[in-house]
Amino acid sequence: METSQYLDIFIDESMEHLDMLYQQLLELEKNPKEKEIIEEIFRAAHTLKGMSATMEFDDLAGLTHKLENIFDGIRDDKIVVQTEMMDSLFHAVDHLNAMVEDISNGGNGKRDVEEIISQLDLIEKGESAIVTSKKEKKEDKVNSNTIDDLDEFQLTILGESKDRGFDNYEIEVHLREDCLLKGARVYMVFELLEKSGEVIHSNPTVNDLEEENFDFSFSIMFVTKEDPQELQAKIMKVSEVEQVNITPFSIEDYKEVQDKIQEQVTEVKPEKDNNRESKKADNNTKMQQTGKGAQSKTIRVNIERLDILMNLFEELVIDRGRLEQISSDLNHYELQETVERMSRVSSDLQNIILTMRMVPIDTVFNRFPRMIRQLARDLGKEVEIEVIGAETELDRTVIDEIGDPLVHLIRNAMDHGIETPSRRAELGKPEQGKIILEAYHSGNHVFVEISDDGSGINKEKVKNKAIEKGVISSSEAELLTDQQIFELILASGFSTNEEISDVSGRGVGLDVVKNTIESLGGSISIDAIPGEGSTFSIQLPLTLSIISVLLVELQNEKYAIPLSSIIETAILKKKDIFSAHHNKVIDFRGKVIPLTFLNKIFDVPHEEDEEDEYVSIVIVRKGNKVAGLVVDSFIGQQEVVLKSLGNYLTNVFAISGATILGDGEVALIIDSNALVK
Repeated sequence: METSQYLDIFIDESMEHLDMLYQQLLELEKNPKEKEIIEEIFRAAHTLKGMSATMEFDDLAGLTHKLENIFDGIRDDKIVVQTEMMDSLFHAVDHLNAMVEDISNGGNGKRDVEEIISQLDLIEKGESAIVTSKKEKKEDKVNSNTIDDLDEFQLTILGESKDRGFDNYEIEVHLREDCLLKGARVYMVFELLEKSGEVIHSNPTVNDLEEENFDFSFSIMFVTKEDPQELQAKIMKVSEVEQVNITPFSIEDYKEVQDKIQEQVTEVKPEKDNNRESKKADNNTKMQQTGKGAQSKTIRVNIERLDILMNLFEELVIDRGRLEQISSDLNHYELQETVERMSRVSSDLQNIILTMRMVPIDTVFNRFPRMIRQLARDLGKEVEIEVIGAETELDRTVIDEIGDPLVHLIRNAMDHGIETPSRRAELGKPEQGKIILEAYHSGNHVFVEISDDGSGINKEKVKNKAIEKGVISSSEAELLTDQQIFELILASGFSTNEEISDVSGRGVGLDVVKNTIESLGGSISIDAIPGEGSTFSIQLPLTLSIISVLLVELQNEKYAIPLSSIIETAILKKKDIFSAHHNKVIDFRGKVIPLTFLNKIFDVPHEEDEEDEYVSIVIVRKGNKVAGLVVDSFIGQQEVVLKSLGNYLTNVFAISGATILGDGEVALIIDSNALVK
C-alpha cells in the first residue's frame, strides 16, 4: 500500500493525539480515578496505534500498543494508577513525540525504546516501574562528563550568543583526587567564570555539583568574549584544580553527532501477538473515522497555499489603493461607486483570508504544563499552571515565532520567581506556587500575560545591578519609574541571580525575548510587587502582512507609521517646544515628551519656513515610554501591505519595511519602537 500521500495528514493528526495524551496525563496525575480521563487516553493511544500500523511505522505502533494495553487494564480496574508509574507514562509519550518529530523531518521513526518498554511491561504486570533519573545516569558514567544533553532552549541561546559576537566553549575541569571540599571548589570556579561571561549548562547538574554528587571532574557550557588561554590560566589558580581543558563548541557538530547517535539506535519490533485481529480492529476504526470525517465541516489546508493566497490578496490591496486614487482624481460618480463597492467586498475577503490564517494560541500553550511539571521536579519546587484564553487566535506567522520567548519567560518565572516550598511556608504562602498564562484580544492586538505569585522583582537590587553593569548611571537611575526599572532586566546579559543556575539562561535570554517580540511589531512590559509576584505582558499584532498606517509627509517623501503604536496626533505652536538636557521636548497633557525630528533621522533636506508657526507631531508609544515624531504634514489613514526591503537592505535604522501606495509611489514604514528611548 502506498502511504506517502497520507504522510502530512498522519503527522498532523499524530501531533494532535500526542498533545491530547500529554494534557490528559497531567489531568490523570491530579485525578487518578477519573474514568473519563482514562477513556480519553485509551482512545488517543488506540487511534495513534492504528494510524502508525497503517503507515507501517512499527516502533511507533509497538510502543503505543503497550500504552493502550496499560490503559485498557486501568479502565478494567486490573491496574491501579499510582504516582510511581506516571514518570514512565510521560517518558513513553516523550519517546512517541520524538518518533513523530523524526518522521516529520524525513526519518523512519526508529528509536531505541527497549528500556521504556520493559518499564511498561512491569506496569502491565502490576509491578513498580522506576524511571532512571538523569542523576543516576550521570553517576553511571562518572568518567564521561561531556556536555551531551543540551535542549532546544540552550541551543537557541548558544546560537543567539554566537550571532552577537560571543564565543561558545566547553570547559572541562578536573579536581585533584585528594580534594576534600569539592562543592566549594566548584563554587569558586563558577564565581570566577561569571565575571567573564555566562554559564549556560553544566554536567553534572548544578544541584549535583553543589551536593558533591560527582567524581572529580565536571563540564561547563560557557559563553564569553575572553581569550580561552587567559580563562584557562584563571581557573588553574583555583586551589586543588588539577587540569582544565577548553574547547570551542560548534552547534552544527553537536547536532551532527546527535543525529549519528540517533541513526545507530537499536531497532525494537512491536509485539506480534494477535497481530491479525489488531489490524482488523484498526481498519474498522479507520473506516469509522472516515465515515465520521465525511460529515465534518472542516478541511486541512497546506499553510503554503494560504501563503500564496495571502500574497495574491496583498497585490489586490495595492491595486485597490490605486483604483481609489484614480477614481478620486477623475471624480467620476459611477467609477467611485463601483470602487467603493469593490473596497467593501475586498475588505470582507481580507477578513476571511486573515481568519483562515488564524491559529489558536493553544497550539503554543499546550506544551507548557508538561514543561513546568518537569522543571518543578528539577528545581525541587511545587508549581501549578492555570491557562486562560487558550482559544485566542493569532496569525500563523506570529504563532511560529512566539513560542521561544514564552519558554524563556516561563523558565525565568520558575527559576527566579517561584520560591521553594520551605521558603513559601516561611513567608506564609501556600507551598505550591502558581503561574497564570493568559491570552486575550484587545482591538487589533493580542495580549499574552505570564503571571506568578513568587517573590516579585526587587527594585533596588535591579537598579544597583544596572548601575554596576553600566547599563544606566546613578543620576539616570533616580529619574526612572518603577516599571522602567523592572524593564532593565531585559537588557543584554542582565541577571540579578546570585546563585548558579542552568534553567533560565543566566540573563542571556530576556533580551532575546524583547528583540523577538519587537521584531514582530509587538512590545513587552513588566509589573511586579515585591513578595507577591510579577507579570510580564506581551502585546502582539493580529497579523503582520497587512497593517493600518498613518501616512505622513517629509518634504516630497511619504512615510507610514503603524497605527498600533500611535496614541494620537497633534498640531502645536513652535513656541510650545522647549529645550531640556540638550533635547527638544513638549509638555503634552501634563507630561514631558521628547521630540524626534524625522527629517534629521532620515536625512531629508528641510528648509525652515519662518512664517509657519505650527508643527505637526505624531505621539507614539513603546510600552510605557512615549515620544513625539515631528513631520511636515499628515496625509491620512490607509491599509497597506508590508513588504521586506530585501537582503541588501537589512538592519536599516528605524525602518521596518516598505509599501506600494495607490499612486505607485513607495513609502517606507517607520519602526517607531527604534525611535522611542
